[in-house]
Amino acid sequence: MGEVVKVKPGFARNYLLAQKKAIRASKDNVTKFEQQRSQLEAQNLKRREEAERVAERVGGLSVIIIRQAGESGSLYGSVSSRDIAEACTAGGLSINRQQVILSQPIKTLGLTEVRVVLHPEVAITVTANVARSAEEAAKQARGERVTGPEEAVEEPTLGVEDLLEPPTEQPA
Repeated sequence: MGEVVKVKPGFARNYLLAQKKAIRASKDNVTKFEQQRSQLEAQNLKRREEAERVAERVGGLSVIIIRQAGESGSLYGSVSSRDIAEACTAGGLSINRQQVILSQPIKTLGLTEVRVVLHPEVAITVTANVARSAEEAAKQARGERVTGPEEAVEEPTLGVEDLLEPPTEQPA
């Protein structure tokens, strides 16, 4: 914060200035910023402390997301950051989808660790439990495996002798 940087004009015009993430470094703006610097730093410190309190309160949050999936455990769709943000909000943590950091969309059933950024300096880990039903989610939370090969029913095996007919004697 407060650093003067040189960026390409398009990036400044289309992103930094439009999103109010920066202001032009004119003489007037620099002096105005220096006057407000202590207030801005105090606000940032206050937001960080508030985010740390929230992180302590909801540490280890686990959300259940019910989706349809095939027998192999692959989802018919995917779980996005929006789905996780909505589940967290229902679970008591008010966040938006931009705060959820997914390296890739979740496309399989199971437990997945998801990073949630509450403040640029404070992040927590939320466990997303993706299941077909609430019962399956409870099994996954206990650590039981819900997908994969089912217990095979043992079928009787037949030998070569069983397949061949016994020789019959022919009259001479």
